[in-house]
Amino acid sequence: MRIDIVRMIAEAGSGHPGGSLSCADILTALYFGGVMDHRPDDPAWDDRDRFILAKGHAAPALYAALALAGYLPEDELLTLRKLGSRLQGHPDSNQVPGVEVSTGSLGQGLSIAAGAAAGLKLDGKPQAVFALLGDGECQEGQVWEAAMFAAHRKLDNLVAIVDRNGLQIDGSTEDVCDPGDIAAKFAAFGWDACEVDGHDIPALIETLSQAKADRSGKPHAVIARTVKGKGVSFMEDQAGWHGKAPNAEQLSQALSDLGYVEGEEACRG
Repeated sequence: MRIDIVRMIAEAGSGHPGGSLSCADILTALYFGGVMDHRPDDPAWDDRDRFILAKGHAAPALYAALALAGYLPEDELLTLRKLGSRLQGHPDSNQVPGVEVSTGSLGQGLSIAAGAAAGLKLDGKPQAVFALLGDGECQEGQVWEAAMFAAHRKLDNLVAIVDRNGLQIDGSTEDVCDPGDIAAKFAAFGWDACEVDGHDIPALIETLSQAKADRSGKPHAVIARTVKGKGVSFMEDQAGWHGKAPNAEQLSQALSDLGYVEGEEACRG
């Protein structure tokens, strides 16, 4: 997935590598770790769990996951952000199979997810809704309105995952507008909240599976500690790589860091 992410952003000449690389392991756990029930051959399957990418600028990570899962042809990834491509800079649910909601206006994703979870409750359906937020996104007031609503409605079928990489477009989250202890904030709003290493896939699978199974009346918040730009040496923990494409030389270095060898597609599995 990380190889696909850097290749497609480099080909597009624009995009958001830092936050896409930081959340790749989270998406791996959801889509390939048995956490979410989903069917690539039937994206609208009624009994699927729902995933909403609240931090819609990390669309390259979602496209990479969807392609590897079988929702999209992998060769389509290199059309990212190109004129006429359905793979826009933010995900479009009207064009891309497997995308539940068009997202990218930060702060709104959790509200949409809470609405979806409430709808499933009203219909008496057991499916879960997962929403992936950025930590900078948690500076948006609407996130906390949604948190209050979800707790009030006892939406225990809702799992919010915060990609806690500590950086946003203008620098560290602490310097821009310190969100403080995000887990404690969700807990104060009536959520079950925990923290996990966002790059430890077995731990992610266990934590997210437990959150999905726990229907004790509280929504669930999983704060995933991550590194922005994870896997690419010169991008790691660098705010400047929030929304910048690598040039040809940087792409070569990034692919080398990720263990990619031209023509050896097996390394991508």
